[in-house]
Parts: sequence; structure tokens; C-alpha cells
Amino acid sequence: MSQLNYKVLEASGYKGYILKDAPEKVMQFGEGNFLRAFVDDFIDISNEKVGYNGKVVLVQPIGQGLTKLINDQEGLYTLYLRGNEKGVKVDDKRVISCVSRCLNPYDGWDKVLEFAKSDDLEIIVSNTTEAGIVHETESRFDQVPPISFPAKLTRVLYERFTAHKKGIVMLSCELIDNNGKELLKCVNQYIDDWKLPEDFRAWVNNENIFCSTLVDRIVPGRIRDPQEVERLNAENGYEDQLIDVGEVFGVWVIEGPEGLEDRLPFKAAGVPVMVVPDVTPYKKRKVRILNGAHTGFVLGAYLAGFDIVRDCMNDDVVRGFMNKMLYDEIVPILPLDKEDCKNFAAAVQDRFNNPFVNHELMSISLNSTSKWKARNMPSFLEYVAEKKELPPCLTMSLAAYIAFYSNDLQALTDKGLVAKREKGNEYTISDDRWALEFYWAHRDDAPEALVHAVLSNEQMWDQDLTKVPGLEEAVVKGLKLIREKGAKAAYASCL
Repeated sequence: MSQLNYKVLEASGYKGYILKDAPEKVMQFGEGNFLRAFVDDFIDISNEKVGYNGKVVLVQPIGQGLTKLINDQEGLYTLYLRGNEKGVKVDDKRVISCVSRCLNPYDGWDKVLEFAKSDDLEIIVSNTTEAGIVHETESRFDQVPPISFPAKLTRVLYERFTAHKKGIVMLSCELIDNNGKELLKCVNQYIDDWKLPEDFRAWVNNENIFCSTLVDRIVPGRIRDPQEVERLNAENGYEDQLIDVGEVFGVWVIEGPEGLEDRLPFKAAGVPVMVVPDVTPYKKRKVRILNGAHTGFVLGAYLAGFDIVRDCMNDDVVRGFMNKMLYDEIVPILPLDKEDCKNFAAAVQDRFNNPFVNHELMSISLNSTSKWKARNMPSFLEYVAEKKELPPCLTMSLAAYIAFYSNDLQALTDKGLVAKREKGNEYTISDDRWALEFYWAHRDDAPEALVHAVLSNEQMWDQDLTKVPGLEEAVVKGLKLIREKGAKAAYASCL
């Protein structure tokens, strides 16, 4: 079977949209699974729907990468978006043709700098992992290439500036707060380090738009089952070594000035990309609803005998508990349009019920102390402040957290705290060492003493939660119910 390229694709009889030749309008630092299943998907659709007519040049951000494979396939790859939409199973296929080529700066830095001077270049995108946006002093102007991504970007922008080209739109997708602002800060630090001209600094800061963005799509990436890959290649009529897989749901929130939305092709193409003046509320929406739902129900669900998220969504009690927590306790106190939040919450159930992903509850349970504090505690405290009462599901979720960390403790090992659930199996709790040692020290406490110790632990919560009226008594009651009748019965008591 022939490896995918334009000639092979045409011979395969593929009937979908394909764009072979177009101006290279986007430079993308990152050629991995996520950007190819997210940004490049949206650009490809924009080419088809509104004639954006733009190609993407990928830049391999580290020494090892996919440059050769991508170029061997002439930028083509097959993307599968899989999951649920409004309860309906979806398995969509699209051959992405917006990528023109991939550059490896470690053996072709001159080609990167040459493309930096292109009149067609409009947008630079990056996803160089959370560690990618960093200022380190080892990077030098004359390195081939400079070490860090922000240093590489500074060189790219300097090349563009000295060629008297227009500024670009920078879309940072790294998973850190204020990613665009932090990236611009690093670029300005390299301007200082390298003693570059002040008119270059002015051009960087005034003629370019550095956008912080929030990305949201689960991308498992390559299909690891060789038999499934073989089956898909046989169905497609070509060998694709760059098959990519993501969930159907996707949202990209870009923080930018008025007019940017019309400058980018996404709104007109109808893809789920929005430009807003402040991305912070949308991050809060994601953390509180999506991440908060995970952390809010999985610990009790695991104690109740469940192992993967999808099975929880097919249980009336656990799903009902999650939805009541979302719709009655979390969404009402979020500072966003309530219908938008409800739609986002409805999508969460579909995403958790993805028939193609076996998301283990134990993987979600990692570091649940800090996760509950970051994802669920703000909703809990704001609900109490606004409603002057305890939110039943979030309160029970806190009791389930304590139960998960204290259930029939067996040992404290180098790998974590070993506990046992009713199903009979042992499980290992992974968290900060001080948290594990705390629970191990309190392993023989009665429920009342344990709950008091947890809620009054300011290292855990940055405050004494026993001061919240009625909370201590409610959590003790919830913990006893979980231990006596099981977590599922405890969740059912909230419905």
C-alpha cells in the first residue's frame, strides 16, 4: 500500500475537500498531535467554507520530531474526530490539506528565517508545552537556532522587522495562564539581553498582536492498536503514518482587540473559535464546569465500584449527581451567560460519555487535594456566600474526597497511600507527600475527629473551613453515610 501524498490520495478516490496550492499564511511552532487536530482542523475548514486559501508551515520545536514524515506525506494526514454529540455517536474523518511543509530549525534554521520575511505570513501559532514559554539566558541571537521557543520567536520577528514587513497575530496555545502575555514578556527580555534596537521593541509591541488563548479539545493522538491502523489504512486505500485522533468537541477562545475576529477567518467559517476582550471568564468556565465535574464526582464513583468515566455517565445516580452539581450549584454562580454555561455543561456529559475513550477514574484522582481546592472550592465558597446555605452535592463531594483518602488504609509506601474499596481491590492514592502523611497519621480517627482535622488544615485549603456554618456537621454526616451505606447511596441522597 502506498504512503499518503496528493497523487496517492487522488488515486484512492477520496471525495472530501482538498487544497493543494495556496499562499503560506501561518507559521506554526509545534507539529504534534494536538495542534494538528485542533488549529489545523479549524484552518482547513476555513479554507473550505470561506476561501481563506491559506497554508500552514509547521516548525518542529525540539530536536526530535515529525518533519520527515510530514514532508514525505506532502503535509497530508487523516484526522478522526470521535465522540458523542447530543447523545449520538460520531466518528468523522477528514483529510487535512492545509499543511504545506514542515521545517526543522535544527538543520534548516535559514529556511525558518527566510519564511519569516514572507509577505503572505499573517499568523504565528505555538504550542510548545507548558515549559516552552520560558526566558533562559543561554539563548543567544547568533545561535542556530536559539535554545528556547521565545528566543526563536524573537529572531523570527527581528528578521521580519529588518525586512520591513507588517506585524503578525501571535496565537499562543500553551497551557499556562496569560500565555500570550507571558510570551511577549519573554520576547521583551530577549530584546534586553541581546541589546536589540528600541525601534524593534516598539514594532514588536505596537505592530504585532500577542493573544492569550484557551484551548479545549481532548486529543488522544495516534491510534496505538496496530490492527485498527491496518483496518483504517485498508479502508482509506493508502498508508498514513500521521493519523491523528481527537474528540468531536472543540473550543478555542482568543483574547484580542476589537476587529481581530474579522481579521481571522474562523467566525465566518462557523468553527468554534471566539475572540473576546478577556479570556479569564472562559478559563473559569472550563475549570469550574469541565474539570470541576471530574474532580467533583470521580472519587465517590470509584468507591462505588466504577472504573472509567463513560460507565459513570451510564448510571442514573452518578450522572444525576454530577448534573445536579453542575446545573444547581456551579453554573448559577458563574459570571458568564447562563445559557452558554448550560450548553457547555451539556457538552460535558457527551464528552465524558465518549465511546472511543476509556478514561480511568484513578488517573483523574491524582493530586485530588490541590484539584478540589482549585476546581471545586471556589464554586463551593461562592455558592455559600450567595445562597447563605451549603450546596448539597459539593458538600457531599468533599465528604467523598475524605472517604477516598481514608478508606480502609493499608500502608504508606514510596508510591503513595494504599487503601481498599468495597469492591475488594487495593488502590494507591497519589498526592503531595505531606497530604498522604496527614491521612496516614489520622488513619484511626473517628469520622468526627478526621473531618475536623481535614477542614481545619490551612495547609490544605489556605483557610479554616470549620468556620463555614454547618459544614463540619454536614461532611461528618456525608462521610458516615458513605462508610455505612456506600458512596452511591450517598450520592443518591443528594438527588
